[in-house]
Amino acid sequence: MRNFYRVIALAFHHRLTVAATLLCSFAVAVLWGGNITAIYPVVDVIMNNKSIPQYLDDKRDAAEKRIVEIDHEMETRQAKLAATADNRGLKVEISGLEYERSRKEKEVAYYDRWSPLAHQYMPTTAFRTLVMVCTGLAIGTLLKSFFRIIGSYFSGRLGNLITFELRKEFYRRSMRLDLASFRQNSPGDLMNRFVNDVGIAAAGATNVFGMVVCEPMKIVVCLAGAAWVSWQLLILTLLSAPIAGYAIHWLAKSLKRANRKAIEELGGIYERLDETINGVKVIKAFNREARERSRFHRTSKQYYKRSMRIALYGALVSPVTELSGIGIIVAAVLCGGYLVLNQKTHLFGIRVSQEPLTHGWLTLFYCFLAGASDPVRRIMTIFNTLQQGSAAADHLYEVMDRESTIVDPVNPKQLPELLGVIEYNDVSFAYRADEPVIDHVNLKINPGETIAFIGPNGCGKTTLVNLLLRFYDPVKGSIIVSGLDLREIRHRDIRERVGIVTQETLLFNDSVLENIRYGRPEATQAEIEEAAKRAHAHRFITETLNSGYDTWVGPSGNRLSGGQRQRIALARAILRDPDILILDEATSQIDVESERLIHQVLEEFTKGRTAIIITHRPSTLELADRIVVMDAGRILDVGTFSQLAGRCELFRRLAHLEYSESA
Repeated sequence: MRNFYRVIALAFHHRLTVAATLLCSFAVAVLWGGNITAIYPVVDVIMNNKSIPQYLDDKRDAAEKRIVEIDHEMETRQAKLAATADNRGLKVEISGLEYERSRKEKEVAYYDRWSPLAHQYMPTTAFRTLVMVCTGLAIGTLLKSFFRIIGSYFSGRLGNLITFELRKEFYRRSMRLDLASFRQNSPGDLMNRFVNDVGIAAAGATNVFGMVVCEPMKIVVCLAGAAWVSWQLLILTLLSAPIAGYAIHWLAKSLKRANRKAIEELGGIYERLDETINGVKVIKAFNREARERSRFHRTSKQYYKRSMRIALYGALVSPVTELSGIGIIVAAVLCGGYLVLNQKTHLFGIRVSQEPLTHGWLTLFYCFLAGASDPVRRIMTIFNTLQQGSAAADHLYEVMDRESTIVDPVNPKQLPELLGVIEYNDVSFAYRADEPVIDHVNLKINPGETIAFIGPNGCGKTTLVNLLLRFYDPVKGSIIVSGLDLREIRHRDIRERVGIVTQETLLFNDSVLENIRYGRPEATQAEIEEAAKRAHAHRFITETLNSGYDTWVGPSGNRLSGGQRQRIALARAILRDPDILILDEATSQIDVESERLIHQVLEEFTKGRTAIIITHRPSTLELADRIVVMDAGRILDVGTFSQLAGRCELFRRLAHLEYSESA
């Protein structure tokens, strides 16, 4: 529950709203108990054809009459006591009579104080008294409804504020995580946490400030009223409550455990959907729709079974509380009935009341118990929601509490204005301890040099670039830029000096203009258009797209072709004017003519800056001053295009030189 309390704590950022919610809940609870008390004057006063002033007068007369009787009894007992040497029983009786007389005198004083006011302001007939009680009941109900509406509004406001803050905090903390943390969770799982878990946790917190606050207050008011009638009788009737409490505690643990599993399995459904939507072209191309339907069926079936277990536990909650309620009611009816029907004040040797209970008092006691049972029933209806909220909060904070492995130094060093040599010193790296990706790599990249990486898929080319951007830190060795270890520099500082274009081009669901400007938010329209021209994107933007630079590209740029997306991404990197330009298969989606033109741009653009190119295209490799050949995480050879073409068999095969010669 600790994480659920953290969700609830978000509400206290808005103290006035919390205070308004609690105040309304308190008002509803008091009015709820106040309406119930109307049953007493109806039963003991009005149904005996009396008004409240008459009732008070009768009670005063009865108290005075009892005082006279007590005085007579005391005189009799004192006479007997004088005739005997020592009679402890008579002394106890006399002491009891003195206590009763004192209490009756207080009653007379009480009625003397209130009776004149009752005669002055209250009806003098039974029917008018009934009208007054009914009017008061109606007014109380209207006020209760008013406070309930206001309270519901404020609790709803709190729920929406919690959702807003929790979603914002989850997003903020997610953005702080490193790429290794993102590899631990699939996009579907993160979406499940961001959408489903946030909603469920916030709904649980909303119920806390709604029903979970208001309904227990009503229970407390009703139990306090019942205790006012007879706290001894209340304790006797609630003896079965601890058993029900234990059973509900067991159900709560089972529900939370089942909900936690269900949330994880729902994440599996999100993952399956994400995989299916992104791979729908491959699925259809290979006619594997039936296989994917079968996989989705199995995943959904598992979630269905878990949901049915939750439904079973949820179904048990109501019978448990109902059985407990019946036990309390049976105990109250038997105990109260015995006391009233036999006009007793003791039960099992325990004094329950000073005087025998009247029908009105007992009815009021029963009504208070009934008034407490309805809030209990209402709480049980959201019992599962609270357990779901607790499980969802645990699932959320599992990611939110995760610390990034990429930590900036306490006292970071500043990079020079002009970047110097980049050195990979005996660098090793592995995503998993038993699967090394980079194995003792040593490489020096000089300022202003264009260097290309070539090698089979999975040999570690892109990983070397990711290490330079400090998406990850090496397991062994170090990366030095301008004489500084990257771990001595803020990761923001090195990334601000880099422009990158990848094979999997990502554009945001925004305008073309904003996607190009993404690399340099302060850029002007003229600078954006100049970058687009250099990337050979300006022409298709202005001539092909309906709204030119204001055209929205759609999610992930899906309204554009692959080549168009690639050229916009290249324009974004050019606009940034970085010290280091990284091209990861950046020309793979571009036609031959555009590639030739872009090569001219790159040839000009890379002058005076460091460029790192990952490619297999011979035409792109010719742009490089040196080419690094990699295989299985190691560097096999380094040289110029002509040097490697003459001496490195793997390079000749990867660059398709053997095929070109035979052709």
